[in-house]
Amino acid sequence: MEGTIYSLIPPLIMLVLVLLTRQVLLSLGAGIVVGAFMLHNFSLGASLSEIWSTFYTIFYSDGAIQWGSLYLLSFLLLLGITTAFMTASGGSKAFGEWAINRIRTRKGAQFMPAILGIIIFIDDYFNSLAIGQVARPLTDQYKVSRAKLAYIIDSTSAPVTVISPISSWGAFIIGTIGGIISTEGLAELGELEAFMKMIPLNFYVFAAILLVFLTVLFKFDIGSMKKHEQRAETTGELVTKGKEVPGDLDSEFVEHSNGKVLHLLGPIIALLVATVTAMVITGIQGSEGDVTLLSIFASTNVNKSLFFGGLFAVLTGLILYLAQNKPKSSTSRVFLEGIKAMLPAIYILVLAWMIGTIVGDGGLATGGYLAEVVEKASITASYLPFLIFLVAGIMAFATGTSWGTFGIMLPIAGEIAVNTDAAMFLPSLAAVLAGSVFGDHCSPISDTSILSSTGAGSNHIDHVMTQLPYAFISALAAAVGYLLYGLTTNTFISLLVTIVIVFIIAFSFKPKQQNA
Repeated sequence: MEGTIYSLIPPLIMLVLVLLTRQVLLSLGAGIVVGAFMLHNFSLGASLSEIWSTFYTIFYSDGAIQWGSLYLLSFLLLLGITTAFMTASGGSKAFGEWAINRIRTRKGAQFMPAILGIIIFIDDYFNSLAIGQVARPLTDQYKVSRAKLAYIIDSTSAPVTVISPISSWGAFIIGTIGGIISTEGLAELGELEAFMKMIPLNFYVFAAILLVFLTVLFKFDIGSMKKHEQRAETTGELVTKGKEVPGDLDSEFVEHSNGKVLHLLGPIIALLVATVTAMVITGIQGSEGDVTLLSIFASTNVNKSLFFGGLFAVLTGLILYLAQNKPKSSTSRVFLEGIKAMLPAIYILVLAWMIGTIVGDGGLATGGYLAEVVEKASITASYLPFLIFLVAGIMAFATGTSWGTFGIMLPIAGEIAVNTDAAMFLPSLAAVLAGSVFGDHCSPISDTSILSSTGAGSNHIDHVMTQLPYAFISALAAAVGYLLYGLTTNTFISLLVTIVIVFIIAFSFKPKQQNA
């Protein structure tokens, strides 16, 4: 069943269960179990062994500890503890009161995380988690639903990172493009030059970012997002009652009455400075040959850097908390509640990694099957970017990883383009990036979406379901853009039409009365 159409069954089962039950752990678990049984011809013993192996190899594989996984999971725990200190010290409340006197509208509260999402382009993980911690006190004050905040964060983090050459994503993509250019014998094209030329061809990215701002500006709340926003505005209920919300500590502490903005910004600044510093240091250590800004970001250890950033953030939060007069909660309780708050996110992330392994190249090879379909299809050159955009979207959705889709689809798209019409080389590569981000936005097993839910303090499935309509609107506009590009080969016109479609849809649903 490996590398066949049957490899799509586990992702489809997961999707159906998510839609029917809204239980992400159940859905992920079912996908893992079904995939393991399919891998081993429904042998009970071998399938159970596969599930166990998939779990422990997250932490230990090939005779070595998997530090990357441990660093990221530890960072989540550290972030939970940091959040607990910011809450217990009264820092979150103080920041909310400070910001509400300066940002005086509900729209302004939503614009802040959207703008921060564009400014902070270093890494999608860092973007998703850090912005949520800064923005949540303000958006809570203005009764913005956590699902809306998660959407704003998620739909700016990956889109900005994927078009930024100075980012973990950009460095990875540029390195991959360099290998493809060398393989295909395109010596006249430099990898950085190719990346920069691909930016305006990434139609989905521009559609998704634009839609975030139009959604805030015109109160373009559709589908389940409208229900979440109406409930938040009328009742103040920011999350769905009875659902797990990672990172939410609002009811766990009696906030210190003398909390200052410093008690929130101090740990966040420590997190930012320490993470960026660690990224530069690990990037220098990992660089081979001449050390450049690009080589630093290409070689940086993001998860290790996040861990050290989180560690410094916790230490800063602890020092500021202990310096307060008569803290309301014991330090041990702050640590414990911070850890407990992040456990739901960790459960989801571990299961997402497991099903990613099950459907990955070493398992059912779902991505490989989809890539093979593209390779064997007789594709007219003008439709190549459009079709690659769709296939990359499906692949990223099924596997939950943009990076995995990049690694599989970029070389294939490059080879097909060179052998059919070299003029479609860069548009096809750009379509891979666009489709990967689109699929990532739709997938409940996407690590970026999971961390966006965590940063915003939103129930994960609520976030996935509220984001879907916006992702499809952006994808529709991008798909039309790629079809038009195939007919005209004009980047400006194709991008303009993509943007115009997003504007038309947003204006069409613009409410007659708007609330600030």
